[in-house]
Amino acid sequence: MIVNPQLFNYRLIIGSLIVAIAVLAVFSFTNYESIKSHQLFLEQEKKLVEGELSQMLVRYDEVSTTNDDISLKLKEAKLSTKMALDSLRLLKSDFSVISKYKSQLITLKSKNKELFETISSLDDINKKLEKDKLLAFNELRKQKEENSSLAKENKDLNKALEKGALLTANSFKAKAYQTVSGKQYETKKASKATSIQVCFTLAENALALKGEKELYIQIVNPKNNVVADKGSIEFGTSSLIYSSKNNVYYNNDVVDICTNIEADIDDKPLTKGIYYVSVFYKDRKLGNTQIVLD
Repeated sequence: MIVNPQLFNYRLIIGSLIVAIAVLAVFSFTNYESIKSHQLFLEQEKKLVEGELSQMLVRYDEVSTTNDDISLKLKEAKLSTKMALDSLRLLKSDFSVISKYKSQLITLKSKNKELFETISSLDDINKKLEKDKLLAFNELRKQKEENSSLAKENKDLNKALEKGALLTANSFKAKAYQTVSGKQYETKKASKATSIQVCFTLAENALALKGEKELYIQIVNPKNNVVADKGSIEFGTSSLIYSSKNNVYYNNDVVDICTNIEADIDDKPLTKGIYYVSVFYKDRKLGNTQIVLD
């Protein structure tokens, strides 16, 4: 069989081209897949960097401090992180871009670590201060309660002392007398009585103040009129119409007092019935008694 050399050469060339095209196709496909895989890797890296920058921004929002210097640094760090994130989102995925922002991310993380450690330290100090403040407040409140309790005890004690120092009297008695030839005789007859004698005793009291005491006696007849009206005396917002005023020196010892109160012409003859007798020291009633005249 005779082979045409020219035809053989053509076949050889065509075979070589087919092999070359096949090899090129395989290489192109492999290269495409490699580029595609690399691009996908860069996209993932970009998303990871964006994610970390976003988490840092969230962390900034969660952190607060009352320290002005730290607060300013926190705002600056947040602004830098936001600018980096916004710039990264606008750029295409490129190895140099990813490397740049990874490096920037490492720098931001380092600064943030120092910043957050400072904030954490300040928080610990503030918590301790708050704890100390609470302890001091509780101690102050406890002291106030104790002072209030002592003040109440002192007030109660002062009231007790004031009450214990009050002037007191007892043994109140009243008798009616008629006058015959300059002499006085006890009587129960209203028509004959010309005066009423009132007797009582100031009790011993070591706490009471010594000195001159003004005592007032009031006798009220059955018609509710004051016998032997000597006028009235004011005690603040109250007033007292009295029948007799007695000045007595009190020396903390027992003092017996008897006073004869002459009826006025307008009171005579005395009205039959019950006569109410009261003894006052200032505006405080020391005691009372009564007498019945027929």
